Amino acid sequence: MTSRAGRADRIAGALLGVHAGDALGATLEFSSWATIRARYPDGLSDIVGGGPFRWPAGHATDDTDLTRAVLLAYLAPEGDDVVRAAADNMLAWLDGHWPGREPGTPPRDIGAATRRGLERYRRCGDPRASGAGQGQAGNGSLMRCIPTALAVPDRARRIRESAEISAITHDDQRAVAACAAYNEIAAALITGTPPAEATASGLACARELRCPPTADAIATGQRIRPETMATTGDVPLHNQGAGFVLDSLSLAVAAILDPRPLPGVLIDIVRIGNDTDTNAAIAGGLLGARDGASAIPQHWRARLQFGPEFCDAAAALARRTC
Repeated sequence: MTSRAGRADRIAGALLGVHAGDALGATLEFSSWATIRARYPDGLSDIVGGGPFRWPAGHATDDTDLTRAVLLAYLAPEGDDVVRAAADNMLAWLDGHWPGREPGTPPRDIGAATRRGLERYRRCGDPRASGAGQGQAGNGSLMRCIPTALAVPDRARRIRESAEISAITHDDQRAVAACAAYNEIAAALITGTPPAEATASGLACARELRCPPTADAIATGQRIRPETMATTGDVPLHNQGAGFVLDSLSLAVAAILDPRPLPGVLIDIVRIGNDTDTNAAIAGGLLGARDGASAIPQHWRARLQFGPEFCDAAAALARRTC
């Protein structure tokens, strides 16, 4: 489908889509497909909070918090080192200097690779030498990467910064290439490029970076259908959508190629189960870039912790990159 949303609305949609997917999926994080089907036969259709970490409705989990950390780096004065600024913001988050938390208290939830990468950055002081190493191919950098797509119009710089910001915590080539390819898809979507063409941009990026597994994950996303997986529980992915970066990338690609409106697709991504909040945040970012903020239900938007801040940030990015 081709959205009629304007560019500024799509930028806002990308940020709010991450936040809404995260908040919707947080209720069912770690739940299996069968458990979700028993509790919500037609899927969870509202942002209600709860889940294993007892989130207030609409509260940011680590997915949205770390997206905000990257976003704030791009809103800093131009000329700053955005990779260092992003790493500093993530470390502030880790140390409890963050809205909605008692100062000094740790995050409720943090991935192991993210923690290791940030602690290495604390010790070495170089954000480009702090990653978690090969074999750490979780989705913890993909979930936070979309601000680069929204803030950087130059393709070469966008790919470079996507890779460098991923590598602060996840420097496995599959994760790095996934972030770069995802952001090429997002950057195309916010210009109004149809989803199939935008997906081709991501596939070209993965091939350019010589990462066949990432290219294969995008191709998988072109074949699978969220509604079928949500209905049957048959999830033909490497790790069943349980935190592997390439599974999350495949689901996000499948989401934007689904012609249905954003809410139904995002509900089905959550219905698949396992890493529900992160899969939905990653898919939600691309769906929001495709359809715009106006496609996100108002009753969802009204509950999002950083909703107004993200809208203001989107307006600032739109002015900078117009």
